[in-house]
Amino acid sequence: MLPPFKNEPFTNFNDPANKAAFEQALALVESRFGEKIPLIIGGERIFTDDTIKSTNPANPDQVLAYVGKGTQELALKALDLANKSFQWWKNYDPDARARILLRAAAILRRRKHEFSATMVFEIGKNWMEADGDTAEAIDFLEFYAREMMRLSERQPVTEFPGEENNLYYIPLGVGAVIPPWNFPGAIMAGMTTASLVTGNTVILKPASITPVIAYRFMEILEEAGLPAGIVNYLPGPGGAIGDTIVDHKLTRFIAFTGSMEIGQRIFQRASVVHEGQLWLKRTVLEMGGKDAILVDDDADIEFAAEQIVTAAFGFQGQKCSACSRLIVHEKVYDKLLELVVNRTKQIKTGPTRDLSNWHGPVSDEGAYSKILEYIEIGKSEGRLVAGGNRAGFPGYFIEPTIIADVAPMRASCRKRSSARCSQFAKSSLFKRA
Repeated sequence: MLPPFKNEPFTNFNDPANKAAFEQALALVESRFGEKIPLIIGGERIFTDDTIKSTNPANPDQVLAYVGKGTQELALKALDLANKSFQWWKNYDPDARARILLRAAAILRRRKHEFSATMVFEIGKNWMEADGDTAEAIDFLEFYAREMMRLSERQPVTEFPGEENNLYYIPLGVGAVIPPWNFPGAIMAGMTTASLVTGNTVILKPASITPVIAYRFMEILEEAGLPAGIVNYLPGPGGAIGDTIVDHKLTRFIAFTGSMEIGQRIFQRASVVHEGQLWLKRTVLEMGGKDAILVDDDADIEFAAEQIVTAAFGFQGQKCSACSRLIVHEKVYDKLLELVVNRTKQIKTGPTRDLSNWHGPVSDEGAYSKILEYIEIGKSEGRLVAGGNRAGFPGYFIEPTIIADVAPMRASCRKRSSARCSQFAKSSLFKRA
């Protein structure tokens, strides 16, 4: 009998054995630098002359891989083959589909450090953030497998005299999975496996700056026994292939995590019914946030300061759950500000290949420039009390930054979209309540 679901434990890197194992995984990933990675369509590996260069944001001269770049023609091929695969995959035994996920979870657990080490280099996560990302990916595999087993059984319905009612869940068809770069393991794996285990086929278009981790996951799915053509790996630019996949009559649903602008664009384009399209397209759109922490005058401010700094600057603040605004009762404002600033100034910034560097680089050159631009805007709207500068070369390092005494509403803030504001996530903005 399958044991109940339980969350994958995090790795204790204070254990010398765990630290040594992770160092070995980092060395393995480094040994692959410069490799060529193909697209995977219908199980066929396709190398393209035009490639995506996946680089290390801590040192952009280091190239993890040259990854095949999809085209509109290849996107159409992937859609056609995914639709053909769907015709038999939709009737595949749900328990057998779930068992593929359980095997994939076991493989990922064995390759856990390798998977995490890839994210350390490809997107600059520190060891703990990368380990948590991988643990969550394992959780998705384990949980969704069990849910598919549950949902494939007879479901309860409201009885009515004289009627026999039954409830069945059916697959939709071909789905486009478009994951983000900031959780390139967990969210990518979660959206992909939720789609395939329920009997759908997938076009997986990973974020252009994190295609390598998605390819490693494709290897895991293949090793777990997933038949060819069920998940098709298609990195590439949104303009060339994203719109093609979203618009196509064979696409039944789009699962997306990313910016508000792109989410709105997908929502708008998916609403158009094309000739030959079956039903309306479903969209699952998870977009950015501008999270705040509120601290009242009776809070434990020592504990609050500890949690605020972790929330604001974990993974360089590059997540929708990051604390980018702090709203504090005036009675404790000055004391809390002092505690948070002191803690922030103790953060060690540098390449996250080194376990001691908790605060790594931001994702790429575009984010680097935009964050520095918004820090300058912040200086004009408040008082810079920590950070505010570049923090190293050649990588995209920026000091953890705090701007205090920001007015509750600024005209310039009201004019910015939430997605643009989220680029300012490396700074924590203090406001008096």
